[in-house]
Amino acid sequence: MIDLRLLREDPDRVRASQRARGEDVDVVDSLLAADERRRSSSARFDALRSEQKQLGKLIPKATGEEKAELLKKAAELSAAVKAADAEQDEAAGLTQELLGRLGNLVHPDVPVGGEDDFTVLETIGTARDFAAEGFEPKDHLELGQLLGAIDVERGAKVSGSRFYYLTGVGALLELALVNAAIAQATAAGFTPVLTPALVKPRAMEGTGFLGQAAQDVYHLEKDELYLVGTSEVALAGYHMDEILDASRLPLRYAGFSPCFRREAGSYGKDTRGIFRVHQFDKVEMFSFVAPEEAEAEHARLLEWEKQWLTSLELPFQVIDVASGDLGSSASRKYDCEAWIPTQGKYRELTSTSNCDEFQARRLSVRMRDGKQVRPLATLNGTLCAVPRTIVALLENHQQADGSVRVPEALRPYLGGRELLEPVAS
Repeated sequence: MIDLRLLREDPDRVRASQRARGEDVDVVDSLLAADERRRSSSARFDALRSEQKQLGKLIPKATGEEKAELLKKAAELSAAVKAADAEQDEAAGLTQELLGRLGNLVHPDVPVGGEDDFTVLETIGTARDFAAEGFEPKDHLELGQLLGAIDVERGAKVSGSRFYYLTGVGALLELALVNAAIAQATAAGFTPVLTPALVKPRAMEGTGFLGQAAQDVYHLEKDELYLVGTSEVALAGYHMDEILDASRLPLRYAGFSPCFRREAGSYGKDTRGIFRVHQFDKVEMFSFVAPEEAEAEHARLLEWEKQWLTSLELPFQVIDVASGDLGSSASRKYDCEAWIPTQGKYRELTSTSNCDEFQARRLSVRMRDGKQVRPLATLNGTLCAVPRTIVALLENHQQADGSVRVPEALRPYLGGRELLEPVAS
């Protein structure tokens, strides 16, 4: 959530942010009114309580009619205090509810617009010219079946559409990717973490996934737990309700977890293969930093993502995501999109978001800087979303005979294997 003081001091900035996101601007004025009501009712409660205490000191000393009058006044004050207490609780509840409906403040440099209004910041690598090489590229599913690596038919039989098995070299490829990603993250100073896949409502809400993204979340109502769509949720909640000493920052974690997404609203999109699925594994980078370090950390996370994709020898572009496609928690987001030959376009493989103090305020993660205790900043960045990375690897590194060249960076994690070769049917 945003800082209420900032809202009071510069409401126009908050309105502009809501407008850029394509979200309700009127909630800003409703929140200002609720906050004013909360503060005035709190002041009234404090004044009445003070009067009540003063009266309480007079009653024991009074006698006769004076005491009777004071007792009568005490009863009236008691009722007024209870009413003022209820009023401040109601106003505080409404303030928090409205505050929860505001997205993070959009960074001023973010391009304004929807999903297609991003800005391309750079393009790295060159897409192969398969026509010049004399063959038509196969898509990842056909390659995966030739290699004995991907089985979507049995995935659908057992679990339904958008589920899959990775078999044989496909399973080995996932393990190689995860180990290589964790090795890179560890070398960069991240602490590897295996996170829970089920979290309490506060962790999910605190990271901003029960707002506009709620329809994409799996909820276990009987247990009042949620399946995470990313280990970001569990990592953000790791230091929930804690005060971290500034000397410990930055704290960087690389989480590995299964991820679950309903893919609501994606009917008919990416139905072939494993590009858009309900369950997948991912290595996620997560940072806790001082707020003044957040932008620099965001740039570092992007560089680590670029390093990863470059090591996999994938052509990709970096985009500055537009305001309407940020999600509620991010003030700015960069995506790295890899070239997918059979689709003829770039598709998202990694994403990194600067959430400033937004999640930390919701989760009460603070830092002690000298005598001052204040919210810190959180940032997240995908290092390796496994299925999409496999899609990009198979399609970009395929050979005319259906084999797939293994990038040098992955070979140590695949027993030195240089080629993934078709298996006998």
